[in-house]
Amino acid sequence: MNGEEREVQVDAGPVTLEGSLGLPDRPKGVVLFAHGSGSSRFSPRNRYVARVLRDAGLATLLIDLLTAHEEEIDLVTRHLRFDIRLLAERLVGAADWLAAYDATRGLPIGTFGSSTGAAAALVTAAARPQLVHAVVSRGGRPDLAGDALSQVQAPTLLLVGGRDEPVIELNQEAMARMHAPVELRIIPGATHLFEEPGTLEEVAQHAATYFAQQLEAAAEEAAL
Repeated sequence: MNGEEREVQVDAGPVTLEGSLGLPDRPKGVVLFAHGSGSSRFSPRNRYVARVLRDAGLATLLIDLLTAHEEEIDLVTRHLRFDIRLLAERLVGAADWLAAYDATRGLPIGTFGSSTGAAAALVTAAARPQLVHAVVSRGGRPDLAGDALSQVQAPTLLLVGGRDEPVIELNQEAMARMHAPVELRIIPGATHLFEEPGTLEEVAQHAATYFAQQLEAAAEEAAL
């Protein structure tokens, strides 16, 4: 496929979710994306990061964590996007799907979460420590992962904009509750959505380097 994407249907418990799977040649691992509140797998920011990850030799899976019907409801109520338990259950199902799918079976998995999706990414790591070997959060709300924070074993990178002060504090609070290796990196001049010139590119490069290092290390350890 040479890094091109194809649409897939991901069985995640009682529902089937729509996804976009990108497979570069001989991937080192696969990164599962959890989009933020009110977003979808077509988020231009996450799709840009996914392209950078594929250029670094990593497969990517972007999925809609809500069904089409649920999206319609959430547009009115705005409550499902904050249902971390529901989002995490779907993401765990997607991780299990990746572990069983022919093209990605055996690849170490990383989870990439933005906004409320960061909490779902961390809960998934806590629930599937044998599958998830790295977590990266972009402008995320890891604090919403609650008690799962202390159960995460995967190395974690938190990326926050330097001008996103309330979220910096929430990330610091989450770090204090974690036992896994965790690092907070501040992107200077960036606000919550990383819309400032060059800031999203910096996020993508940090994520690509971190995932490549962690997932390659996990693959090497599994081969011993």
